[in-house]
Order: sequence, then structure tokens, then C-alpha cells
Amino acid sequence: MKFSLGRWCLALALFFTGIAPAAAENTPAVLDALVEEALANNPDLQAARARWEMNAEKISQVEALEDPVAGIVFNNFPVDSLAADETPMTGRIFKVSQKFPFPGKLALRGEIAGEQAEWYRAAYDDARLQLGRMVREGWYNLYYYNRGIEVTEKNMALLDDFTRLTETRYEVGQGLQQDVLKAQVERSKLMDRLFTLRQQRRTALENLNRLLARPTGSPLETPTELETPPVTLSLDALLEQSRSRRPLYAAYESLVERYRVEKQLAKRNFYPDFNVGAAYTFREKNRNDDGTDFVGLEFSVNLPVYRQKRHAAVAEAESGVRMALRQYDDFRNTVEFNIADGYAQMEKNRDLLRLYESGIVPQAGQSYQASVSAYQVGSVDFLSLLDSLMTLYRYNLEYYRVQADYQKSLARLEAESGVGIAGPSADSNPVNP
Repeated sequence: MKFSLGRWCLALALFFTGIAPAAAENTPAVLDALVEEALANNPDLQAARARWEMNAEKISQVEALEDPVAGIVFNNFPVDSLAADETPMTGRIFKVSQKFPFPGKLALRGEIAGEQAEWYRAAYDDARLQLGRMVREGWYNLYYYNRGIEVTEKNMALLDDFTRLTETRYEVGQGLQQDVLKAQVERSKLMDRLFTLRQQRRTALENLNRLLARPTGSPLETPTELETPPVTLSLDALLEQSRSRRPLYAAYESLVERYRVEKQLAKRNFYPDFNVGAAYTFREKNRNDDGTDFVGLEFSVNLPVYRQKRHAAVAEAESGVRMALRQYDDFRNTVEFNIADGYAQMEKNRDLLRLYESGIVPQAGQSYQASVSAYQVGSVDFLSLLDSLMTLYRYNLEYYRVQADYQKSLARLEAESGVGIAGPSADSNPVNP
């Protein structure tokens, strides 16, 4: 019995060691390296970059003139002989023509393509933020599952001691059979939790491999401890800075500007385009003259007489501007809600961490230690001792979950705002205590 109690006290010390704040100096470097690897290799992000580059190449295309048109006309050949030297009107005409849009149209088309490319560039930059968030969240989930598995295995070892002790006491008539059964049931519950944690850890690991574009089953350096950096920005400062730092704000501004330029182009379509050409006629000598060659010039314009469709194009662009402005407003409202909600989650997790570190877990440990001492002298029954152990286990597990959730709330805030918010490198605008 003394040997078992010694193991219980050792396990209690391990519990306190597990929740003590650790200086995990290598954690930021390892995580930053994983984020950089994902940014370099993730195929979905690479596709987003290619989409931006593809649209950027359209700018020079739409700003260029259409290709000139060249042609040959066999003009006024007699139908009975098809001879080239019988009549003075017969000749072979070589023609070249070039279409010129009304001044300003090409530049406006280039602006539209440029704003479209800017949308995809900003979307790519935003995708980088979101990918970084997903890598960080996956890594913090992995931390929680690792620590949860560790704590659960420690408790299973303790319950094995409990079970042997209660069996021994029951065999000599000093214990109850229900104590043995209760210890076995609690161990089975822990085994069920352990199976779940292991499955969740495997899923989190493979999800990280997917984000990193690594083969399934690739090993990954996992965190053992986490720092708890303070947040150095207030909510108001974070909301204000997000408007200039979150890339999708620029994307929606480009969308609005694109439709405004489309409206300008639609108005320019009320004016005609021009077509300029030149022709050279090759003639054969015939009975009437010596076959002198002819030259000619041509100039034509389209007639924009169907004005209803042009008015409809202007109205379409105006609706596009209104739509883009409303989408911008909805995006801003969504981002501000997500930041406010994320900030509230961060504050809750921060306060919970303080509560667990300074109150709940130490108090649960003291309660457990007192139960061990009381049980040793027969002051409390076995079920009370078991309950204190399981309570300490649940609070330890919850502590690691809150610790991971705090880190994930920071990652979410940084992705939503585009602003670094934690640690000494963050912008200085202190959070109200």
C-alpha cells in the first residue's frame, strides 16, 4: 500500500510539472518553419498564385489593337472566260485594314483587367494568411492531443494501482467489491478517451501533412510545450488596422473600381469605332489600256444606332457598382464580427488559463493529495479518493485544451485582421487589463 501511495504522490508531482508554464524557446521557430513550408508547397495556394498571374497576363492582351486584316479580291472576272485581260475593270485587289477603337476604350479595358488581376492578387495574399492560420491551428490541436494522451496514460497507470490495491483489500476482507468494479469502469472510460485522442491526433497529423503537401504518414516534429504570449493590441486598434492590413479589403475595393471603370467603358460604347484600310489593284494589259494598277483607301465606322443595348450595359455596370459596394460592406461587417468574436474568445481563454494555473488545477491537486492522506488513515472511502483523482485528470485535460484554444484564437485574430497581435513584435496599443 505504501508503494502505491508513493506512486500516487509521484504522479501528482508530474501533474503539476505538466501544467507549469514552460519556456518553449524552439516552439515559434519550428512553427514558423512549418508555415513557410506550407506557403512554399501547398498546391491550393500555388493555384491561387497561378490564377493571379494568369489574370495579370490579360492586361496587355486587352490593351492591344486587334490584328490587321489582309485579303485578296479577284474582281470583275468575266464569267464566260475568267480571263484577266479582256476588260478594263478586271483586277486582283490586295487589301489591308486595321480597326481602331474610339479613343480611351483600350485604356479602360486595360484598367478593368488590371482591377480583376488586383482582386486575384489580394485573394492570393489573403489565402496565405488563411493557410498560415490553418497550419497553426492544426499544430496547436496536435499539442492538445499529445498532452491529452500523456495525461490519460498517466491516469490509467494510477488506476491500475488503484485496481490492484482494491483487489488486495477486497481479498483480505478490508474493501468492497464495488470499489474494484468502480476502478475498472473508470479505467475503461479512460481507455475510451485514449482511443479517441489517438484517432484525433492521427487526423490532425495527416491534415497538417496535407497542408504541407507532404506524403501521408510523414513524421512531423510535434510541440511539447507552448508559450502563452500576451496580446498587445486593443480591440479598437485591431479593428482599425485590419482595414489597411487585411488583403481582401483591397480586393473588394478593386471589385468596386472594376465596375466603375466598366460603366465608363459602357458610356464610351455610344461612340463609334473606326476602320482604316488600303487597297492595291493589279491589272493585266487588255484591249482598252495597258493595265495600269490602281490604289485606294477606305475609312469606315460602325453605327451605334442600337442604343437600347448600350443603355442596358451602363445600367448593368451601375448595378455592378452597387452590388460590389454591398459586398464590401458585408465583408467589412463579417470581418469586424469575426475579430470581435475572436477577441472575446481570446480574452475568455486567457482568463481561463490564469484561473486554471493559479486556482483550479492547484486546488484540485491539493484536494487529491488530501484525499490520498485521508484514505491512507481511513478517513475517506475509496470512491472519494477515486473521484478526486478523476477530477484532477479532467481539469488537467481541460487546461491543455484551453491552452491550445488560446493559441488558436490568436491565430484566428491574426488571419482575420492581417495584423501581428501577440508578443513584442506586435504593434503597441496595450490591451486594457
